[in-house]
Amino acid sequence: MKPYYITTAIDYSNGDPHVGHALEKVGADALARWHRLRGEPVRFIMGMDENAQKVIQAAEAAGRTPAEWLDAMSERFDATWRRLECSHDDWIRTTEPRHVRGVTALIEAIRARNPDDLYVGEYEGLYCVGCEEFKSESQIRDGRCIEHPSRDLIPTRERNTFFRLSRWRDPVLAAIRSGAFRVEPAIRRNEVLRVLEDGLQDISISRGRLPWGIPFPGAADQTVYVWFDALINYLSVTGYPDAGYDGLWPADLHVIGKGITRFHCIVWPAMLLAAGVPLPHMVWAHGYVQWGGAKVSKSEGTSVSIDSAIARHGPDALRWFLLREIGFENDGDFSFERFDARYDGDLANGLGNLVARVTAMIEKYWNGVVPAGPAPAEPLDAAGDRCLAEYTAAMDAIDLKGGAAAISQLVSEANGYIVATAPWALAKAGEDARLDFVLGPLARCLLRLSVMASPFMPAKAQAMWTALGQERSPEGAWRVAQQPDVAGARIAKPENLFPKPATS
Repeated sequence: MKPYYITTAIDYSNGDPHVGHALEKVGADALARWHRLRGEPVRFIMGMDENAQKVIQAAEAAGRTPAEWLDAMSERFDATWRRLECSHDDWIRTTEPRHVRGVTALIEAIRARNPDDLYVGEYEGLYCVGCEEFKSESQIRDGRCIEHPSRDLIPTRERNTFFRLSRWRDPVLAAIRSGAFRVEPAIRRNEVLRVLEDGLQDISISRGRLPWGIPFPGAADQTVYVWFDALINYLSVTGYPDAGYDGLWPADLHVIGKGITRFHCIVWPAMLLAAGVPLPHMVWAHGYVQWGGAKVSKSEGTSVSIDSAIARHGPDALRWFLLREIGFENDGDFSFERFDARYDGDLANGLGNLVARVTAMIEKYWNGVVPAGPAPAEPLDAAGDRCLAEYTAAMDAIDLKGGAAAISQLVSEANGYIVATAPWALAKAGEDARLDFVLGPLARCLLRLSVMASPFMPAKAQAMWTALGQERSPEGAWRVAQQPDVAGARIAKPENLFPKPATS
């Protein structure tokens, strides 16, 4: 069975990661975990874009060689994503031999299949080092790049190798319209379609030989343009051009930010078509994390450090906030005030309080062993079925905000059920049979929640799962969420899952 192959954009190695990067990484990780939850093999790839001009500038500013700088940055980024509990299976760096080989092979494949698609010409335009891209009029506002308004655009004139992108406008347009190559969500697809409908210009895919980069095949005085090089990482990590690379390719999902759709949804499919390589199935372009209404960006001075955000409430809480509050489609504001509010409302007073109450009651009233309860017919079981159906639909639609909302809804249903049934009153009255009927559904609800929460908060979900007497981990346990059976399990009340800070 071909693994579900999911990638994130690879990050520039010119500064530390921030919460703008983190949204994409934890969102993609949640999707990878969702597919693993249902028992699917998954291949999840992350990595670093290391051949950019601004990497050279960053290394020089730090007084280090490019190689020293890149090694340090790669370690820093990978460690940060691991700290945020990202479960990537491979880490691709564009300076690796396997990537250089893949880039060379794809260019040679285009040259062999469509030799007219590569030609030498002269290019003149305004170049943004922040984007590593020549900018068109629609991408410039008040003489500045829209994405990097603090940077000067550099007038550049070079004689380079061009890729005949204009030739592939109709095939790419047809692939998107037919759904053979999906661009989601719809707002991004419509933006890409408008660009295609307006027509395409050929693009320069080499630069005058830079001191750091991949030599352009057949042109010793040229370096492969960083974006043309970077896109190929998704293919080179599969082992391309070796036989068997198609055991992983085509990619099922590329997760990217909305600012780079032109490269991923127009240039990338055109490159693959020209080389005779199948198209990926889908690109998902999420919105931006904003700080005070401005895009979070280290180069624009609006970044929020991941270390400070994790220090506030922990990695699971940060993952939850990004996916529950901001979501994976539109832009959303990050603020520590909203982070605190979500933590208190959803986690400390919501899920954490529910787990504490239910496990404490089972320990107190049933000696720590989950009672059998009735067949799943209690109102809470029905509510769990409804929330699980909403969760499934949302996760399949890459609506991570909706998936998180379904978890919150089930927590509310369970807390409401406790108020309505008053287990403490049943215990006081000696109504053990009815108490059995109440605690059983509550334990089943917690088991469901531990499975549903696992893509969002892996460590806290594992703590819940273990507290309910379950072995190993919730990974692959989708059947358990559908038919939760925890009767007879010995529970162990967990440590406070979401303790309130002393200042709150």
